[in-house]
Amino acid sequence: MENNLFLDAAFSKATERPPVWMMRQAGRFMPEYWEIKNKYSFLEMCKIPEVAADVTMLPVDLLGIDAAILFSDILVTGEAMGGDLSFTQGVGPKFANPVRTQKDIDALATDVLDKLQYVADAIKVIQQCLNGRIPLIGFAGAPFTVMSYLVEGGSSKDFKLTKLLIHNHPELAHQLLSKIAKVTVDYLNMQIDAGVNALQLFDSWALALSWNDYQEFSHQYNAQIIAGLNRKNIPVISFCKGSSVFAPIMAQAKPDVVSVDWNADLLNIKKALPEGIAVQGNLDPHILYADKPVIKAQIHKLFERMRGEKGFIFNLGHGIMPDIPFDHVKYAIEVVKEFKY
Repeated sequence: MENNLFLDAAFSKATERPPVWMMRQAGRFMPEYWEIKNKYSFLEMCKIPEVAADVTMLPVDLLGIDAAILFSDILVTGEAMGGDLSFTQGVGPKFANPVRTQKDIDALATDVLDKLQYVADAIKVIQQCLNGRIPLIGFAGAPFTVMSYLVEGGSSKDFKLTKLLIHNHPELAHQLLSKIAKVTVDYLNMQIDAGVNALQLFDSWALALSWNDYQEFSHQYNAQIIAGLNRKNIPVISFCKGSSVFAPIMAQAKPDVVSVDWNADLLNIKKALPEGIAVQGNLDPHILYADKPVIKAQIHKLFERMRGEKGFIFNLGHGIMPDIPFDHVKYAIEVVKEFKY
């Protein structure tokens, strides 16, 4: 690998500067993304390996980040299991056949790798394009987050149906979560076999859960997944919205990296984690709307706070918003790359 900064930091080794990549770095804030998006539906972009590779490479070529992340979606596992998935502009993902009963859960398949082969094919094309320049991160949605979409039938502001399921019918929730966890282990191991260099588990909606519910309905399944990975030399990043609260539990699942939202002091989180667990984050993505001197000052403030710490990957606390100016994102990455400890 020509640039090992990301992998070194993920394994808590010293680096001359923090490595940088950003969640949703190959997204709607880039005009070049729309040039591709206007030719294909979102699912076609995910399922045509050459197109997924082209989108994955955009931030590599245009932003100069230290790690690429596979262009895909966290809900492809739910679709492979039997969900009728669609994406509508301005609406987001929808499952036309929500999962809410024993019959619905029984209908979901778990032997589904053949339906996800397009992801393995995309990884191979991407690695040819990268040609050893930087690492490639694969990923999957964590069981609770995927379950919430399946149960709600799409995005939700209050997760009412999901919470009704876990509280009124916890046995059904556990059946569903167990099925998703099995698929996720198989899926991530398939990505490892196809050639990814790192993995991230996205539990995007864990923040909807109480402390006890997070332990029962999220953490134990994330721990099962991480324990089931063929992770030799493959760092595993655990991310959730709510990591500023749940980081101590997240660490018990033994990831290599905990990715932290912007609601916590990153150094305090790092020092509270077991030795050898790195942190990723945690700039508030809204700062990228601000004037460039503000962006620089905020990044430097974070870096000075983390000075001397091994195991720090710079990222946002969540993904880049679609209307953030491209040149602000590019400038932020330049600020990171010019920084030296």
